[in-house]
Amino acid sequence: MHVVAAALIDTGGRLLLAQRQPGKHLAGAWEFPGGKLEAGETPLAALARELREELGVVVEQAVPLVRIPWRYDQRELLLDAWRVTRWRGEPQSLEGQALRWQRPTGVDPAQLAPADRPLLQALRLPTRYPITPANVPLAQRERWRERLAAAIGHGERLLQLRLLSWPRAAVRELAAELLPLANRHGTGLLLNGDIEGARTLGIGVHLKSSQWAALAERPLPWRQLIGASCHDAGQLARAVALGADFATLSPVAATASHPDAAPLGWPAFHALAEAAALPVYALGGMDPSMLEEACAAGAQGVAGIGGFWPANL
Repeated sequence: MHVVAAALIDTGGRLLLAQRQPGKHLAGAWEFPGGKLEAGETPLAALARELREELGVVVEQAVPLVRIPWRYDQRELLLDAWRVTRWRGEPQSLEGQALRWQRPTGVDPAQLAPADRPLLQALRLPTRYPITPANVPLAQRERWRERLAAAIGHGERLLQLRLLSWPRAAVRELAAELLPLANRHGTGLLLNGDIEGARTLGIGVHLKSSQWAALAERPLPWRQLIGASCHDAGQLARAVALGADFATLSPVAATASHPDAAPLGWPAFHALAEAAALPVYALGGMDPSMLEEACAAGAQGVAGIGGFWPANL
């Protein structure tokens, strides 16, 4: 079943959500407005019709956001989401559904229908995901605290602290020092593999494939981000089942850090990312200049290490 969904964003940056009515599947859950395509309709035509019928608005400008394949029990659907930034008319409930405007960062994913959660994350996640080098000496702690603070100040909105040679306590301490600045700028901090540290600090965690594959359920509340390292379709499916908010898929290109790993290339990356039911970052041989190419291949954005830490930062 092909379904369209609209992320209506007003001039104040607020998102419009609708509540599923009693008697419907997932009654009470909040969702992006939209509905099923009719025979012969294009997604954009269906979007315009649904918003006119449900909300009484005329779509004037909309661009594709993300396409999420999803399964509810035996029912499969493709959720085709569009970002609507200009329309005529004031949205109103024409079918009795409750409506509310809310900033994307303030939406609790736990209140959304499960298929709508990846749509929310695609809206909230940035297009760049810098990762610290793994082998930073602990003696360079102050230097990297300054570099990370500068990155936050320069606009990075998602950072992974992958300081594998440090004691976990030292990484947690650094994250705690950066957290007030990160909160002021709306930057998400993620610890590498440290679920307990993330739970204690109220921040996110990025899990390697061997780690999250052994988990039985999502290890953090929905308000704390979980990233998952993936390398194939099976791992992406497992990340979705776990409730990960996003994944990195690697290696897209050859990397010096993993010279024996065969690169996916963009066609294979595109096929895997399009079939995944969560936002996917391209990782492996990436730098910020590859963002346009990555997005054309279905990526949320690019993630990386070396190319994301200029010497002057």
